[in-house]
Amino acid sequence: MKSIPKNYLNLGEFIAFLERRGELCRIRAPVSSHLEITEITDRVSKSRDANYALLFEQVRGYDIPVLINSMGSARRMAWALGVEDLEHLRHRMSSLVRPEVPHGFLEAVSKLNELSEVVRYRPKMVERAPCQEVVLTGAEVNLNRLPILTCWPGDGGPYITLPMVISRDPQRGSRNVGMYRLQVYDQKTVGMHWQIHKGGAEHQRLALEQNQRRIEVAVAIGCDPACMYAGSAPLPPGIDEIMFAGWLRRERVEMVKCQTIDLEVPAHAEIVLEGWVDPAEQRVEGPFGDHTGFYSLADRYPVMHVEAMTMRRRPVYATTIVGKPPQEDAWLGKATERLFLPLIQLVVPEVVDYSMPPPGTFHNLVVVSITKRYPGQARKVMYALWGLMLLSLSKYLWVVDADVNVHDMDEVLFHVTSNTDPRRDVVFAEGPLDALDHAADHFAYGSKMGIDATRKDPVLDHFPREWPQDIQMARDIVDLVTQRWKEYKISP
Repeated sequence: MKSIPKNYLNLGEFIAFLERRGELCRIRAPVSSHLEITEITDRVSKSRDANYALLFEQVRGYDIPVLINSMGSARRMAWALGVEDLEHLRHRMSSLVRPEVPHGFLEAVSKLNELSEVVRYRPKMVERAPCQEVVLTGAEVNLNRLPILTCWPGDGGPYITLPMVISRDPQRGSRNVGMYRLQVYDQKTVGMHWQIHKGGAEHQRLALEQNQRRIEVAVAIGCDPACMYAGSAPLPPGIDEIMFAGWLRRERVEMVKCQTIDLEVPAHAEIVLEGWVDPAEQRVEGPFGDHTGFYSLADRYPVMHVEAMTMRRRPVYATTIVGKPPQEDAWLGKATERLFLPLIQLVVPEVVDYSMPPPGTFHNLVVVSITKRYPGQARKVMYALWGLMLLSLSKYLWVVDADVNVHDMDEVLFHVTSNTDPRRDVVFAEGPLDALDHAADHFAYGSKMGIDATRKDPVLDHFPREWPQDIQMARDIVDLVTQRWKEYKISP
């Protein structure tokens, strides 16, 4: 089996790799971009034995194929970021943020090279780019040329769902890349759904404060998978998503200046939209069948005016769907979970591991295991995580002991139900919530609950009774039965 390439230059290389690995299914039957592709993809993404990346080659009314579910499994998500297993992302990040003290001169030089390579991943500017083989401006601009999906019956219209939305900070000039859904209103305007907690919305606020009437925005569709993922990653402020993508793919990302605005886009994107947002202009956007499994309600959001479309001569339209989990976005979230564990451990060092189970739709449930050493430590961890970047939006936070596998929900639920007294171990707090949380009384704000499901200790927790031991078989008997298993002839 061929090894995974260190990087994919473009989406086409990733498609070819998936096909070689038997993970791509080409759909040659004519299909509709209105609901039909969603229903097909929803079934495939939830299948145990037929979960493939799908390339729809004949979308009725369009001459552009549609790629979907390309990162829709743990294996494909890992391959997208150049590793065989998502755990390798954690190890790579850990070596970067928590390097061991070098022993000797040669090892010190090696460590310096590891740190300096991050700087080497800054974007590389080019003069000409595949994403500008076709340039459409003025009356030629027509979003209806693209096979943009209407995903669910109650959606407000067709939506671009896997974009890299690029804008610039009005004060500092730094770039932000986000993955914000875009509702197509007509051939030249889209709704810009950058939520209140996201970088694009911050650019809008700053522009309003400075009375600016125009924020230049570019939308790149169908980039190499590391770039597409980077747009979804909750990076700390000031970290450039494009440089982060370069670090992920171990190769600098080539960027090209837009044709009509002062922004740069990935040179090997399939399709690019160029335009602007008036920070004071709003229009009703939604409803939209969202990753929560419910329709997010219609609300007023900014509008992007598209003034240019550039693309490859034979582009592929990359997209995704969200809805009741699991969907492709669950694996984007799992990659983020693994990558950012070492960063969390820098701030909250007692954290051993954490999990955001797909049914919890990212922010609704976080399970964290800790090494407990002093009274109140589980609560300290809760409050620390509720104040840490986008983990601040977590609604339920369960804390378990270090030896509990947070990725096994049967094991987690066993300890949550067994080790807790509701009156003693449940913590309520209030704070920010995901803007898509429909259960809260107020928009993006509401109640949170933490559960201390760790074992209770007479000293650390002032527990007045003896805590029972977990039932475990003797190690020598476990080994004996393992060695003799075939003799029992119970199963193959």
